[in-house]
Amino acid sequence: MCGIVGYIGQLDAKEVLLKGLEKLEYRGYDSAGIAVRNADGIHVFKEKGRIADLRQVVDSSVVASTGIGHTRWATHGVPNYVNAHPHQSTSARFTIVHNGVIENYHLLQEEYLPHVEMQSDTDTEVIVQLVEHFSNEGMATEEAFRHTLSLLEGSYAIGLLDTQTDDTIFVAKKNSPLLVGVGAEFNVIASDAMAMLSVTDQFIELHDKEIVIAKADSIQIKKLDGTKVERAPYTAELDLSDIEKGTYPHYMLKEMDEQPAVVRRITQQYEDAAGNVTISEDIATAIKEADRLYIIAAGTSYHAGLIGKQYFEKIAKIPVEVHISSEFGYNMPLLSKNPLFVFISQSGETADSRQVLVKIKEMGYKALTITNVPGSTLSREANYTLPLYAGPEIAVASTKAYVAQITVLAITAYAVAEATDFDLKKELSIAANAIQTVIDHKEEFQALTEQFLATTRNAFFIGRGMDYFVSMEGALKLKEISYIQAEGFAGGELKHGTIALIEDGTPVIALATQKDVALNIRGNVKEVVARGANPCIISMEGMEEAGDAFTIPHVYPLLAPLASVVTVQLISYYAALYRGCDVDKPRNLAKSVTVE
Repeated sequence: MCGIVGYIGQLDAKEVLLKGLEKLEYRGYDSAGIAVRNADGIHVFKEKGRIADLRQVVDSSVVASTGIGHTRWATHGVPNYVNAHPHQSTSARFTIVHNGVIENYHLLQEEYLPHVEMQSDTDTEVIVQLVEHFSNEGMATEEAFRHTLSLLEGSYAIGLLDTQTDDTIFVAKKNSPLLVGVGAEFNVIASDAMAMLSVTDQFIELHDKEIVIAKADSIQIKKLDGTKVERAPYTAELDLSDIEKGTYPHYMLKEMDEQPAVVRRITQQYEDAAGNVTISEDIATAIKEADRLYIIAAGTSYHAGLIGKQYFEKIAKIPVEVHISSEFGYNMPLLSKNPLFVFISQSGETADSRQVLVKIKEMGYKALTITNVPGSTLSREANYTLPLYAGPEIAVASTKAYVAQITVLAITAYAVAEATDFDLKKELSIAANAIQTVIDHKEEFQALTEQFLATTRNAFFIGRGMDYFVSMEGALKLKEISYIQAEGFAGGELKHGTIALIEDGTPVIALATQKDVALNIRGNVKEVVARGANPCIISMEGMEEAGDAFTIPHVYPLLAPLASVVTVQLISYYAALYRGCDVDKPRNLAKSVTVE
């Protein structure tokens, strides 16, 4: 959510910034803007809507080689031109872009800025006005910036320009992702390496409460107390082709199609010289020594965690609790004596999860992060990391990252198990083939979607056991991108209240991939059909019956979610397409949720 770019060098900053912001569109936003600096001063261009709308208002005659840019996802103030970034101080000397949330901005405004007339409803404007306030009191820009930062409570990633400080971008970070990119006679800043990959693959990670003085030919990193920091850049191992749609109409479709390859790639990455799936010895030891695992996650990652609990308990015989990160941090349960915390996050920047990580580290507990971005905040601050190897996921609605999370969780549980009665590597290969079969029949799901969801205002997904957890993910996907009100339920819970919502024609998508409860879920389907529901049963080979909408090739029961989730992903995709929704960038949503 939200994105920052900045450039200082020799090129036309406008185009570098606009192209960088386009690469950050996947994060979710509702307005965008850039500010560029030349001998005439700072020129600000911003607009509500997409980057394409912003391009229309940028003055092509303005030539500048320094600038900052931003995509905004509204937290304080409605999405409009006034609240869009960049923001300027009263005199227009200072210009700022900011990601994050300043929790005490009202208090700071009352104490330091009572006579300043604010132009926006944002917390961000308070930051830039404070910098000007302290500058007017006699502080140099760096000192005013650093003093302002010391007063802020909450999270921030900041890029700041000063008309009186030539060829410099002032940068700062706390609890919000930000990188510095290094080039030949230029430097950049970005929330995500993908934004600036077209100009450099060399990036420096910034740590919390660090500031950067960025010039075209130098990067100076300091702590808030002024202490200098030396840190070498790393090479971003991304391929530009990975973040392009190619011939696909949407990233989501491309990423769903990549899922069989993702499972195979993960299997290879977690394979030892003898061809056995494995994880590093230190991680395996930490898991084995724990008396209980606490999986902490949000959204789709939380649903993957529910599947992971089954793996650890059924394969490795390790007790597991799964918690929603935004609840756990403020309502922590009684913990076991020797817990290990497992954080699951596609981006590795989920703010709700990070606030839990900070608290449990203060308590002296160890943490493992499972993420698609090894250099992310959660990865960097945890004791251990297991990469997903899914490749960049651009669509806001997660598909291949979820499948990757389930695959890595299965491998981890299998690797620490004392004894197993199946060959996971073989079964993952079969599962990858099953996913491919589902994808190869996507036209059938397009037809199913038109039949069941074309005009509905709500829908239900039901399942039992593993299928229940996939039902929850299916409902989330449908809500995210088609805006159909959908809920995922345990089949047996319908008659305990929810069945009251069943009307004539209500779509009910039922999953039947678990043999021990297949008859039970079919009984639940009969209950809703008796009340007028329109059932869509997705079964697994060996459990199919006449009238089922689709039959998934048989896979090992515990790995059934790898294949069954693809069916509900496709249903959601075609429902959104049929309704004319923005598949890759659904309204109000962000890919990386970097605020609590």
